[in-house]
Amino acid sequence: MTRRPPHLRRTWLFGPGADPAVHRAMGASGADALIVDLEDFTPPARRREARALVPALVAAWRHAGIVAAVRINALEADGHDDLAAVMPAAPDVIAYPKATTATQMRALDAALAAAEAQHGITVGATEILPVCETALGVVAVREIAAASARIRCALLGAEDLAADLGAERGQDAVELDHCRRRFVVECRAAGIEPIDAPYTFDDVAGAVREARYARRLGYRSKSLVRPDHAAPLRAALTPSADEIDRARRLVAAFEAARARGEERALVDGLWVEVPTVLNAKRLLERAAELAE
Repeated sequence: MTRRPPHLRRTWLFGPGADPAVHRAMGASGADALIVDLEDFTPPARRREARALVPALVAAWRHAGIVAAVRINALEADGHDDLAAVMPAAPDVIAYPKATTATQMRALDAALAAAEAQHGITVGATEILPVCETALGVVAVREIAAASARIRCALLGAEDLAADLGAERGQDAVELDHCRRRFVVECRAAGIEPIDAPYTFDDVAGAVREARYARRLGYRSKSLVRPDHAAPLRAALTPSADEIDRARRLVAAFEAARARGEERALVDGLWVEVPTVLNAKRLLERAAELAE
């Protein structure tokens, strides 16, 4: 089955490595990408148990058309053991925690190439997802992205990032606002897809509000930690019927104005110029791709 491209992976759901009940909830959540986490979500004493569960999970998720990802530990910790256990299952993505340097990415690229060759996987097929959850990771994301052609997305952290900043965590996430804004700029400059930080509180309304705010900033994807948030967040990151209708009206009005020899059109009090109509066309293209 064809892997969903990065810009269409609206929701990335993290879950623990050693909890089959949560694995079932993840598979039924409707999230576009699922990340079984062998790092912080799995206590060290249960990592061997979790590794044994990963191959069947990856196979089931990929068969269902879901992007299957595994967050390993750092290579200098348990990362090589994690890769040895999970690479026979050919996960779509390997997520790397606390990504801070290009050197880390080059080392992971080499380890993946060796594992792919060993297991008959096309070399280069496995993506790397840097999880940027420190101040250094956020400011170095362009260098991180340039280190490997496997990197097509990067994910912004929340709790670890706030801790690294010495920030006080709150549901309004004002403490992450600068990083959230900088991260989307850096990722776009690097030519990769930014994935917004997870909303780690339990209320759905707050998660949706944060997703809509992130979308305003330019994010098309968001990470999450609760399976019940997946469907509302997918909806928040999908053009609505009203948005599609407005985009069509903007395009039609602009094209009619140009046909009359005018440089722009006035729609609902907004002067529609070339950048505006390009954005409207992008929204319509995205809606059509998501509907396929």
